[in-house]
Amino acid sequence: MKVLITGATGLVGSEITALCHAKGIAVNYLTTNRDKMVSNENLQGFYWNPGTGEIDLRAFEGASTIINLAGASISKRWSRRYKAEIRSSRLNALKTLHGALKKVDRNGIISFVSASAIGIYPDSLTAYYEEDAKGIDKSFLGEVVHAWENEVNPFDEFGFSVSKIRIGLVMSTKGGALPEMTRPIRYFAGAAFGSGEQWQSWIHISDLARMFLFVAENRLQGIYNGVGPNPVTNNKLVKEVARALKKPLFLPNIPRVVMKAALGEMSYILFSSQRAGSKKIEEEGFIFNYRNVSTALEDLYRNSARSNTADPAYNKEYIS
Repeated sequence: MKVLITGATGLVGSEITALCHAKGIAVNYLTTNRDKMVSNENLQGFYWNPGTGEIDLRAFEGASTIINLAGASISKRWSRRYKAEIRSSRLNALKTLHGALKKVDRNGIISFVSASAIGIYPDSLTAYYEEDAKGIDKSFLGEVVHAWENEVNPFDEFGFSVSKIRIGLVMSTKGGALPEMTRPIRYFAGAAFGSGEQWQSWIHISDLARMFLFVAENRLQGIYNGVGPNPVTNNKLVKEVARALKKPLFLPNIPRVVMKAALGEMSYILFSSQRAGSKKIEEEGFIFNYRNVSTALEDLYRNSARSNTADPAYNKEYIS
C-alpha cells in the first residue's frame, strides 16, 4: 500500500505520515515548497501549485489511497484577502487533483479521503449533529466547508470510494488550538470564552490519524465526523486543561466583544458551538483510544514532557 497525501507538512498530515511509516506504508506527498521535497525509500515529495493547476503526475504512481488535507489555516486574522485564500486553497487543491486523476492510470487507486470540518453544522447549544444533518451554518466557515465538500463530489465518477471526514477540535501539543489555549493557563491568565457553554467536539490527534487510514483502508463511502465520542463545553475543556497542567483558574470568562476586538471576524471560531457525534464511524468498527478529554490531555502532556516537543516544528524526522 502507498498513500498520496496533500497537506502532509501540516499538523494532521505529519501525524498520518508517521502512522503510515509505523505500519510500513510508503508515502508520496504533494508540496508547494520545493525545499520540502524529501526523497527516500518510504517518503517521496512532488511539487504542485493548486493556484495555477500545476502538478507532478508522478505523485500518483503506485498510490492506492489519496488523502487530501490541503487548505490554508483558519487560525489567522481573516482579512478580505486571507478569506479568499482560505476558500481558494481548498477548492483549487481539489480541482487540481481531479484534473490530474483524469490523466493518470487510476486502476490501483481504491479510495479517496478528503478533510472537511464540523464548522458546516449550524451554531447551536442544543443540537446534536450526526452526519445526515441538513443545515449549514450561516457564517463564512459554513459557506467555505459547504463549497469544499461540493468540490469533493465529482470524484465519485472515478469508481473508487470517496469519503469526507469532518474534523473537530484537534487535540495536540505540536500545533493547532491546544498550545494557544495552554499558554495563558500556564501563566495564570486562562479563561473560558463567552458563556463557556458552547460545545467543543474534540479528537486526539492520534485517533484522527488512525481514523483517516481506517476510512481509506476499509474503502468507506460518505461523510464521517472526525470527533471523539464525548464532546465537552468550553468551560469544561478549559478546566480540564488547567487540571492537567495543575494550574488554577482565576479570571472570569472572556467576553465576546473583547475577542472580536483582538481577532476580528476570526473570533467566531472561539464562540461557535457544534456538538457532533461519532456513532457512525464506531458502527463501522473504529475504536477510539481516547474517549474522554481528561485521558486525552493526560496523554498529550505526558508525552510532551517526555519528548520536550510541544512545538509545531516537530516531526522533522518525517517532513521538515
